[in-house]
Amino acid sequence: MGLILFGLLILFFALGVPIAIGMGLASALAIWIDGGTPLVVLVQRSFTSIDSFPLMAIPFFILAGTLMEFGGISKRLINFANALTGHFAGGLAIVTVLTSMFFAAISGSGAATTAALGSILIPAMISRGYHKNFAGSVQAISGELGVIIPPSIPLILFGVSAGVSIGDLFMGGLIPGILIGVTLIVTVYIVAKKRQYPREEKKTLKEILVAFKEAFLALLMPVIILGGIYGGIFTPTEAAGIAVGYAFIVGVFIYREIKLKELLSIFIQSSIVTSVIMFIIASAGLFGWILTREGIPQDVAGFLTGISDNPIIFLLIINVFLLIVGMFMETNASVIILTPLLLPVALQLGIDPIHFGIIMIVNLALGMCTPPLGVNLFIAAQIANIRLDQITRGMVPFYFAVLIALILITYIPQITLFLPNLLKD
Repeated sequence: MGLILFGLLILFFALGVPIAIGMGLASALAIWIDGGTPLVVLVQRSFTSIDSFPLMAIPFFILAGTLMEFGGISKRLINFANALTGHFAGGLAIVTVLTSMFFAAISGSGAATTAALGSILIPAMISRGYHKNFAGSVQAISGELGVIIPPSIPLILFGVSAGVSIGDLFMGGLIPGILIGVTLIVTVYIVAKKRQYPREEKKTLKEILVAFKEAFLALLMPVIILGGIYGGIFTPTEAAGIAVGYAFIVGVFIYREIKLKELLSIFIQSSIVTSVIMFIIASAGLFGWILTREGIPQDVAGFLTGISDNPIIFLLIINVFLLIVGMFMETNASVIILTPLLLPVALQLGIDPIHFGIIMIVNLALGMCTPPLGVNLFIAAQIANIRLDQITRGMVPFYFAVLIALILITYIPQITLFLPNLLKD
């Protein structure tokens, strides 16, 4: 059945069938062809995959991010980042990375970060004389921080699939996310210096303080989320609900940029995004159940340990494998399918599950910025009005920057584990 399952999946991908439908159809046909399992299992297993309390955090974080986007948070974060770093060479591009780091701590989604900020920053960079492919590529690669810096939807999915603390995963993703952000800023500065991109006007201390005051409530949101989780005040799921309430109060009553008549469209937009993600989770859960029933995780584990039982070699193989997978599969589906396959091998080799989870997410996040199916690339290229091959050429220096950060994250576990271990002590 395993061969039938993967054969059908590859066929559907080749035909351009959406990934959630492709996984569901492949699973249904594999069960039907095998004939040994009643088809009612399709519904049961799909429902079981999404019948999880921690997964309730996903729609809440999506709604919170949408409320913050409509509530004027984006422009306040941009203004604050510009006040801090706009005066450096390529200042507006640096602002793009820095704002993406701030917004990532709110949205939990790479695509949302790219779309919300790119619609403002990409045209602004182009109007200031930046090449279109550079402007688009900076925003596309910065958008991947949305799934690394907590809160992160893929981290929630890994936590549910692996049975590990989502709070620990959130804290584990913080330093790696900042590290990647710093490497991107350095890369932007070097390229901008070489191409002589413009600087923005240097802000006075008073202007910086004013920008900070305006952005303070936005910057406070991730502090409340992570502080509340680790203070034992609420769970990650409850934190997501609190984030919605906080975003609603800030957007409607404090910033007053969300009108009550806009709430319906906000709820509809959030519901559509949530439905797509939940559909993917249900299909991937069914797909993963068949894999587990057929013993494929054990076969994969035996194959990988047969190559080498050295953790260093194993992690190198995993990085290459996940980078390739990320180019062709959607991030959330990849997490659900691959976690049960790869995590047991990692545990067998003594690799911490939190560390392994961050390695997985960083690899798959880069896939959001690589052709042929990189969602961030499509969004940024559309905003910049350029072709996919043009924006991909602009991505090359940033690929190297993220790969350097990935190597450090992979082979220096304390980059990931420092904060979770510190807060446990």
